[in-house]
Formats: sequence, structure tokens, C-alpha cells
Amino acid sequence: MSKPSDLIQGTLDLLILKTLSIEPKHGWAIAKRIQQVTEEVLQVTQGALYPALHRLEQQGWIRSEWRLTETGREAKFYSLTRAGDAQLKKELSQWERLSNAVGLVIRMA
Repeated sequence: MSKPSDLIQGTLDLLILKTLSIEPKHGWAIAKRIQQVTEEVLQVTQGALYPALHRLEQQGWIRSEWRLTETGREAKFYSLTRAGDAQLKKELSQWERLSNAVGLVIRMA
């Protein structure tokens, strides 16, 4: 299984932004969603997730607020800001360009 440190630099930010573009989530739910969507291939550790969330919040791409979870526990929920949505679009474009370029090399005859 891949670890966040195995991912290309910045990929974790992209995964978090994309996950939050659907709906606000608390940290554990973000990590769980990435794990589920990738069919257990990617597992984001707390040691990688929370510094990334803090960095994204400092950059103004996400915001946080305390809310009750579905179990009634208080947790910090994160949501995408307008600037975060713009950054997500930029990062998706860069990711497409990079993955297409890597694909060209892999398919080389």
C-alpha cells in the first residue's frame, strides 16, 4: 500500500481538496473517504493529514468549524473556500498534464 510520503509532492493536498469539494468533512472522515475511494490503496495517516489540513487552512483554501459528528462527538469540520475551489481546478489541470506525460513515457514503444 502506498503511503502519503510515496505520493508525488502535493498529491495529498489535491486529494484533500477534491474530497472536500463534495461536502465538508472532519479529519478522520477525509482519510476514510480517500481510503474507500482508492479501494484501500491509499491510507492517509494522521501524521500526514493534520499538517496538510493546517497548511491548506493557512493558505486560505479550506476553513474549519467545530460541529457535532454523526455520533454526537464534537470535531473540526473542514470545507473548501472559493480560493480552495480555484486551487483545486488549477491542481487538477496540473495533475492531468503530469499523468498524461507519464502515460506517454509508459506507453512508449
